[in-house]
Amino acid sequence: MSPDGVHKLLFAFRGRTLVSWALSHALEAALEVTIVVTGAVDLSEVLPSEVIPLHNPHWPDGIATSLARAIDGAKGLGLEAVVVGLGDQPLVPTSAWRAVAASLAPIAVATYAGARRNPVRLARSIWDQLPRSGDEGAKALMRERPELVEEVPCDGDPRDVDTVAFG
Repeated sequence: MSPDGVHKLLFAFRGRTLVSWALSHALEAALEVTIVVTGAVDLSEVLPSEVIPLHNPHWPDGIATSLARAIDGAKGLGLEAVVVGLGDQPLVPTSAWRAVAASLAPIAVATYAGARRNPVRLARSIWDQLPRSGDEGAKALMRERPELVEEVPCDGDPRDVDTVAFG
C-alpha cells in the first residue's frame, strides 16, 4: 500500500496505473488470451475487456497459489502453455513477452543482463510439477530440473515496483 492507502498496482506511475503498463505490454504481445489473476486488490475497474480475470481467494498463502489459479484457468481453456508475468513490473517490454512466448522449451525464462526474471513460459507438460502453495512459483522446478529451462535474452527493465520512489 502507498502512504495514502492505495494498493501499489493501482498507484499512478508515469500517468497511468502501475498494472496498466504490464497489461498493455502483455496485450501488445498478441498472445492467444490474457488472463489476470487477482487477489489482494480488486482490479475490475482497470482491466481491459479482452482480459480474462480470475480471482485467487488463496493469495495470502503465497504466489504459487496464483500461479496454480492461472494454470487451472489455462487448462480450462485448452491452452498448451502460459506466459507468466507480474503486474508490478511496468518496464518489461512487449518484445520480452513475445521472445519468451516463442520458445518451445518446457520452461523459458527471460534474462536481463544474464539475470533470470519474468516473463516465464511454462508448457503444459510441466504444469503438474509446479508448486500449488508457498512463496515460490516455477523457480523451484527450474532449480530441480535445469535441463527443462531455456534462457531467453531480453531487453528492458525487469525491476518490480516496491516503493513509491521507483523511477
